[in-house]
Amino acid sequence: MSTIIEQIIGWALALVSKFGYGGIFITMMLESAAVPIPSEIVLPFSGFLAASGRLNFWLIVALTTLANLGGALVVYYIGLSGGRSLLEKYGKYILVHRDDISMLDSWLERYGSATAFFSRILPGVRTFSSLVLGAGRLKIKIFILYTMAGSFIWNFTLTYVGLIAGKNWNFLGPLFRKFELVILAMFVIAVIFFISKHIHKLKRLNWPPQ
Repeated sequence: MSTIIEQIIGWALALVSKFGYGGIFITMMLESAAVPIPSEIVLPFSGFLAASGRLNFWLIVALTTLANLGGALVVYYIGLSGGRSLLEKYGKYILVHRDDISMLDSWLERYGSATAFFSRILPGVRTFSSLVLGAGRLKIKIFILYTMAGSFIWNFTLTYVGLIAGKNWNFLGPLFRKFELVILAMFVIAVIFFISKHIHKLKRLNWPPQ
């Protein structure tokens, strides 16, 4: 798997180096559509190209933000068109009940905008959050607004660091990988808690019947 990821990274950087803005737009749109292209590497490299005078910093930020929105919309509509129906039909087999789906609706109704914003600036979850938001039927206007806002901050920050770092742009990759491991660990803990809670609920309901 690591070899595949390295090949994807090499392909993405070569695309950016050869085609400039076009390569940046394509790679960041794919990244936002859940293709494993780490923006933690592509964006600082783009910033380095801006530092060398090949590209314009603000144009990079604008293009990557639009690219993120385009990719996120694809994943959002996948979640909107199929994610919810699949959960409602087959969710019970993975311990997801209708009351959980209703709770998700309520949570997104109250905190959906915050979720759309903050999920775009969290390594490891930013590319998959659109599926959840789509399945939760977050309003498209809110989704677009906060996806662009969060993406802008993410893209601006990483591109700017690459601009400042210059030839040392690639130091960010390992740093953000550490954050992804922390987030993954938190996700695993949450899944374990979720499963244990539902098993306990089923036991109280005396399920499965003897």
